[in-house]
Amino acid sequence: MHDNGSLVERLREFAAERDWEQFHTPKNLAMALAGEVGELLAELQWLTPDESAAVMADAEAADRIRAELGDVAIYLTRLADVLGVDLVRAAHDKLDASGRRYDPATYRGSARKAPPMTG
Repeated sequence: MHDNGSLVERLREFAAERDWEQFHTPKNLAMALAGEVGELLAELQWLTPDESAAVMADAEAADRIRAELGDVAIYLTRLADVLGVDLVRAAHDKLDASGRRYDPATYRGSARKAPPMTG
């Protein structure tokens, strides 16, 4: 089993072995991430909601989805590392803030946006 820390280390080693750190600027990594998200979207773009929910039942489609999710995770993890951001901590912090902003009593079953944050 792998964890976030081991993925960060593995990506650092992968880039270093290939002398790719020079290319792993925040801008380049963010652009690569956006490209990979686009490829993930392309896999789902023309599916109906029901088809998209069942996409993993098709072995070939599931392989493509897993590969694209892997690419997204790799670039997101590498970008966070290059910027010195603990990605898991940032996600927990964001979830904590969203939990305060979208209280269950008010937002249960609703897709509406919360009012802009003040202060």
